[in-house]
Amino acid sequence: MTDRPSRHTFAARPADPESWVKSAERTSPQRAESSAFTARLTIDVAPELRGRIKIAAFGRGITVADMLRTLLEREFPPGSGERS
Repeated sequence: MTDRPSRHTFAARPADPESWVKSAERTSPQRAESSAFTARLTIDVAPELRGRIKIAAFGRGITVADMLRTLLEREFPPGSGERS
């Protein structure tokens, strides 16, 4: 039998989260050129909450994704993640 490859370990927490998040843009020329770079964010919510979110978005005439993007932008404006 062959030896199993060693398991990769988790990376250490970055000292500068802002530059760590933006590092994907520096490592991928295609992404850096795109002004519409997005990243997928997946969360688990209870089915009841998911239903309420979908109903609210439908009532406002927008998609769930657009509604949540607006909510997250309002809650976390640029510069809000900086440490004091």
